[in-house]
Amino acid sequence: MRIAVTGAAGRLGGRVVQLLADRADVDVVAMTRRKLPAGAIPPQVEVAVADYADPSALRAALEGVDTLVFVSSDGPDAQMLLHHRNVVAAAKAERVGHVAALSSVDADTASPFCYAVVNRLTEDLLLASGVPCSFARASLYIEFFQGWLTEARATGLLRLPAADGRISLVARDDVARALAALAMGEPTGRHHDITGPESTDLAGIASIAAEAWETPVAYVDIPADMYCVETAATGLDPWWLYAFSSMFASVREQRWDRVRDDYAQLTGHLPLALHDVLLANK
Repeated sequence: MRIAVTGAAGRLGGRVVQLLADRADVDVVAMTRRKLPAGAIPPQVEVAVADYADPSALRAALEGVDTLVFVSSDGPDAQMLLHHRNVVAAAKAERVGHVAALSSVDADTASPFCYAVVNRLTEDLLLASGVPCSFARASLYIEFFQGWLTEARATGLLRLPAADGRISLVARDDVARALAALAMGEPTGRHHDITGPESTDLAGIASIAAEAWETPVAYVDIPADMYCVETAATGLDPWWLYAFSSMFASVREQRWDRVRDDYAQLTGHLPLALHDVLLANK
């Protein structure tokens, strides 16, 4: 089986490449936007330089590919959606037999979160294309959220505009394993929610971090406009300020309060818990 993986230079795509490269029955194509340094990809893996914005390079990379693991692009939402349209068009043109696509638990055009809208529109593009597909709808990554927790570890306060919103934080490695498992199977034509083992509000997340790190951490709910003012003062790029703000708006709407056993069904393993991941990175 020949499996291509987009975003292979990233942490998620790179992990999927590693997992698939360990299998003797798979030929892996690592699709990247730029040439990678020696040693960045397992030696048995073929590297194809194909930017999301280059339709002809995408088609060339997907020639003869049986399955595509479609890891999302990044950046502003309009650009990201254009990139995704290019990937779907290339997969259809090259008659790829299965696309295992990354999406999000909050994949909904009614969501305030900009990337949730892109994810749902991408799912719709794939379904309309006629290319057989499966979707891994991931919750928010522990490693992504850990950026705020690390700041809170130093200050003692987790100050975010999440109100009483609950999140089933999931380990990035578990998302990679779910995508790899989907890629090795037949297209399911539906989505699979990849969540952590528990859904917790921000006060609970702070408490788990405090216990794992043996450091006082308390959650302080702040107004959304205060978060924007304080974060803008740090010099964060305006786009990412908007993206994070819209994400917390979706958290406040309880759009990430979901726990499913799809990961266990796909992989035969239980998902990692927040406490265990933080303890490992103590």
